[in-house]
Amino acid sequence: MPPNDDIVFTSRATLRVPHLPPPNSHSSFSFCFRNMASQFDQSCHSIFQFIDSVKRGSKLTNFNHSIPHFWPPSLPFWGSKKITQRGNSVSRWASGSCGAMFVDKSSLICSASLSLIQSDGSNKAESGTRAEHSGRQRGMDDKSTGLVGKSSLLCSASLALARSDEGSQPSGSESKESPQKGYSAGRPDEERVLISEVLVRNKDGEELERKDLEMEVLTALKASRPNSALTVREVQEDVHRIINSGYFYSCIPVAVDTRDGIRLIFQVEPNQEFQGLVCEGANVLPAKFLEEAFRDGYGKVVNLRHLDEVISSINSWYGERGLFGRVSAVDILSGGILSLQVSEAEVNNISIRFLDKKTGEPILGNTRPDTILRQLTTKKGQVYSMLQGKRDAETVLTMGIMEDVSIIPQPAADAGKVDLLMNVVERPSGGFSAGGGLSCGTTGGAGPLAALIGSFAYSHRNLFGRNQKLHVSLERGQVDFTFRINYTDPWIEGDDKRTSRTIMVQNSRTPGTLVHGGSNLTIGRVTAGLEFNRPIRPKWSGTGGLYFQRAGARDEQGNPIIMDTIKCPLTASGNADDNMLLAKLESVYTGSGDHGSSMFVLSMEQGLPFLPEWLCFNRVNARARTGVEVGPSQFLLSLSGGHVVGKFCPHEAFAIGGTNSVRGYEEGAVGSGRSYAVGCGEISFPLFAPVEGVLFADYGTDLGSGSTVPGDPAGARMKPGSGYGYGFGIRLDSPLGPLRLEYAFNDKGAKRFHFGVGHRN
Repeated sequence: MPPNDDIVFTSRATLRVPHLPPPNSHSSFSFCFRNMASQFDQSCHSIFQFIDSVKRGSKLTNFNHSIPHFWPPSLPFWGSKKITQRGNSVSRWASGSCGAMFVDKSSLICSASLSLIQSDGSNKAESGTRAEHSGRQRGMDDKSTGLVGKSSLLCSASLALARSDEGSQPSGSESKESPQKGYSAGRPDEERVLISEVLVRNKDGEELERKDLEMEVLTALKASRPNSALTVREVQEDVHRIINSGYFYSCIPVAVDTRDGIRLIFQVEPNQEFQGLVCEGANVLPAKFLEEAFRDGYGKVVNLRHLDEVISSINSWYGERGLFGRVSAVDILSGGILSLQVSEAEVNNISIRFLDKKTGEPILGNTRPDTILRQLTTKKGQVYSMLQGKRDAETVLTMGIMEDVSIIPQPAADAGKVDLLMNVVERPSGGFSAGGGLSCGTTGGAGPLAALIGSFAYSHRNLFGRNQKLHVSLERGQVDFTFRINYTDPWIEGDDKRTSRTIMVQNSRTPGTLVHGGSNLTIGRVTAGLEFNRPIRPKWSGTGGLYFQRAGARDEQGNPIIMDTIKCPLTASGNADDNMLLAKLESVYTGSGDHGSSMFVLSMEQGLPFLPEWLCFNRVNARARTGVEVGPSQFLLSLSGGHVVGKFCPHEAFAIGGTNSVRGYEEGAVGSGRSYAVGCGEISFPLFAPVEGVLFADYGTDLGSGSTVPGDPAGARMKPGSGYGYGFGIRLDSPLGPLRLEYAFNDKGAKRFHFGVGHRN
C-alpha cells in the first residue's frame, strides 16, 4: 500500500508573549537592520516588551501576535498528516510536524538569535546594522534584573537593540557600558537562565481541573525543573515532549519574574474529550472493526498518538487484504466528535489486451473478451484488491488457453477510481499428437496388427473463442483399447453459477483380471453420458450426471462370454451384456490442492431400471485424506470405503490389493467384495532434491462381503478377504508427475516391487 503522504496534521500558528504598556522611548527600533523584513521587526518589538516588563518586575499579561513559520525547528511526529480540530469557533492549521504545530505559540522560544544591548541614562544607545556588532550594558546590582539582561533564552536573531533606562540614572549622568556578547539559540555556548519554579496551568493561567493531565505534562518534562538553569533548546525540547504526549492542543511557555526568581509556566490546552465518531467513504471497512478500534477512547481526552495508532491499524486492515484504501483526513469537530475521511479506489473500467508472445506488441486475440471478463471476481464499482486481482489472474490461467496473464492498475479519469488493464498471451488453441510401437509380447498368430500399440489424439482448447474444449483420442495396448470423444463447456453461457457441461462417448476394453483373474479375459464397455459440474462453496464442488452403459466380458478373440474359466458368472443379467442407466451424484472437497492437503470425495450411483432387463442397484463410495507436517517430514493418512446394494455386474465388485490399494499384493489379490475398506499411513521425508523417501503401511478388507458377489469370484480363487502390507520406497519429481518405486512386504511373507506414476489414489 502507498504511504499516507498526503495527510497533514495541522493547527493555527500563533505566538503569545507577555505584554506591558510600552515605555515612553521607542528609539531602540530605529537601529534594526534596514534590509530585514517587517516580520522580524514585529518579533523584536514583542521580545523587547517582554524584557522591559521583566526588568520592571511587573505582572505579566499575554497578547496574541502572529509571526511567520520560520522559527523553531520542527519535531517529526506523524510525518505528513492532517488533523483538524473545530470547536467554539477555533480552527487550527499548520504544516509540517506536530513540533512546529504547537511550539509556534511559545514566547520563550525563537528560532533566530538576537544580541541585546542595554545602556543607562536617558540618552538612547544606538547599535550598528550588522549582526556581529557588540552591545553595551550597564552593570546592575539587582541579581534578577542582571540575569534576565544576559538571558540567551530571549535572543532571537542577529540584531542589535539598545534602550535607555530613564529611571535608573540621574539626568545628564553617564555610566560605563560593558560589552555583552550576543548568543545564538542553537550554539553550544548559549547562556543558561536560572528557573526557580515550574508550574502547569491552563490557557487562562489557572490550575488544571484534571490532575492526570497535569501529571502527563510533568512526566514529559525532562530539563525544566525547579532551581535549574535552562537554555532555549532545553525549553524547546520540553515543549516538544509535552506536545508529543498527544493529549494537548497547544503548549505556551511563559516566564514570570518574581521575588524568588523566574517562574516558568507551561500553559497547556488539552484536546477535547472523545464523544462520537463519524466515518465517511468507508464502503468495505467493517463497522465492527471501527467500533473495536475506538471503544476504549469514549469519554476520554483525545490522544493524538493513540489516534495515529488507530489510523495505522485501519490502513493496515486495507493493506493486509490488498485493498486500495486508506484514511485521508481526520477532523475533530465541536463537541468531541471525531470525523474520519476514508479514500477507497473503486474499479472504473476493465479492459483486455492481447499481446504477441515473441514481440510483446498488441495483437488481435482469438478469445472473446467477455469469456475472460466473466471469469473475474473483480467487478466495476468494487474497491480494487490486489489479492483479488492475483486470484483473478490465476483463474484466467486455469482456463488453459493463456500462457501469461497480468493485471495492471492505472489511474482513471475520475478521481478516486482506478482502471484495470489485463495483458494476456494466448496459447496455441489445438493440435494433433500421436505415438506408437510394436509389442514383443504378442505372437504373430494373432494377426499383423495385434502387436501394434500406440495412441492418437486431437484437441482444441478454445472452440469459437469461448474456452470450449474438444478432445478425441484413441489408445491401443496389448490388452486394453479406448476410443473417447469428450466435449466440455467450462461455463455454460447465461449461467451465473459457473456450471460446466461435459458430453462424453467412449468405447473401451480393459482387463478383467482384478476380479476374475485370467490373462485373456477383458471387459468391454460402451458408455455415453452427460455431466454437469458446479462450485457449491469455497473448496466444495458438486457433480450430477446421467450415463448409459453397456458392458460385457470378451475372450481373447473378442467373442462375448458369460462364464469365466471356473464357471463364475460374468454378467448379472445372464446375457452377454448388461445394460444400465446410471444417475450419478458426487461432492468433492479439496484443500489447497497439494498432495498433503485435506481431501474428501463422496459419490453415489443409482441404476435406473427403465426397462425390465436394465440393472437396478445403488453404489456408494467415499475417499478421505489428510496430512500433517512433522518437521521436515510429512505424515499422510488416507481412508476409502464403499458398498453396493442391489443387482450389479460381478466385474464391478470392489477389488482390493495392488499399487493403489494394499501394497505387497498383486492387483486385486486381497479380495473383491460388495463392500470394502482400505487404510494407508505414509511418512515421507526429503533425501536430496528432487528425491524423497517414504515409509508406508496399508490395510484392506472386504468386510466379509466377498461371498455376496454373484458367483463368489474371490472365494473361488482363495482370496483371503483382508490383508496388510508395509515397506519403503523413493519418489522422484518429474514432468509427468511423481515417479514411485516401492518395495513392500505383505502379511503372508511375500515381497513385491511396485512402480507407479502420480500420487497414490
